[in-house]
Amino acid sequence: MNLFGTDQLRSVIEWKDPLADDLIYKWSDRGDEIKNASKLLVNPGQAAIFVYEGKIQAVHNEPGLYEIQTANIPFMTTLLKFMQAFQSEHKVGIYFIRKTEILNQKWGTKAPIKYLDPVYRFPVGLRAFGNYSFKFARPDEFFVNIAGVRNIMRVCDITTVLTDKIMQPLTDLMAESNYSYIEVDRNREELAAQLSIKLKTVFEDLGFTMTDFRIENTDFDDDTTARIGKIADAVAETEAAKSAGLSYAQMKQLQALQDAAKNEGVAGTAVGLGAGLTLGQTMAAGMAQMFPQNPNQVQATADPVEVLAKLKKMLDGGLITQLEYDAKKTEILSKL
Repeated sequence: MNLFGTDQLRSVIEWKDPLADDLIYKWSDRGDEIKNASKLLVNPGQAAIFVYEGKIQAVHNEPGLYEIQTANIPFMTTLLKFMQAFQSEHKVGIYFIRKTEILNQKWGTKAPIKYLDPVYRFPVGLRAFGNYSFKFARPDEFFVNIAGVRNIMRVCDITTVLTDKIMQPLTDLMAESNYSYIEVDRNREELAAQLSIKLKTVFEDLGFTMTDFRIENTDFDDDTTARIGKIADAVAETEAAKSAGLSYAQMKQLQALQDAAKNEGVAGTAVGLGAGLTLGQTMAAGMAQMFPQNPNQVQATADPVEVLAKLKKMLDGGLITQLEYDAKKTEILSKL
């Protein structure tokens, strides 16, 4: 055994070339028996925790060169411990910690967030995605309470914990915000700002400072998407009816008549296709009347639904040709 080799003469200890994902790293090269008067080099963006005989003796948060004081005297300690297989009871641990900002860590909901839409009163399943950035605020507290004496700790080890802790405040915020599903996307920045306030304490309790938090995207589960589609269709049809000077009910009746006109059956088939009781009554009244021989005379009526019904009856009765029917239908619909 080389009693007086390079291990006995080590003078400078540093964390060289840390990996991008390293968060905490224990220096190890017979590091538990570092000799007295060795030097500790803390590079920019790093901190170092000096543990001696099981207790934190120093936390070096600033870059610099620090002298290590231990009870291990070079050469002498090794010689005195010959009968103990060259092992000293004066154990030392040096843990380097990354202090630079940890950027753009992704987060996302594992399951849809459930809440009741305040406007449409239906259950919403919301998914959200984004990123956050953070850095150490109190590395000694994190070391004692969470990291312990692990030889190495990766960024992903702590981001898993942080991401899980985001979910409950986000769920509470969505339930309290009173945003309808249609308002969520345009208020993402406001929601992110409110959530940042709620998460500040969560990060601080773990020894970190959250430097940025963003909601990048939101979407909905399949059930919510189907409900939204139905609402959008109804709104579009209502607006179309208003622009044509019709009520929503009249628009549905007209659509039923148009569907019926495409079929070979009589106009009464439209009732079976959803025209409804009101349409049935209109058709019954129309069929009870004597229809004029000249299709141009049908324009006198003010109700386009009734006009189309009468024209269809005339077509079915052979009073007008298909060409005449199509021309009049096009003229009436163009005026809606």
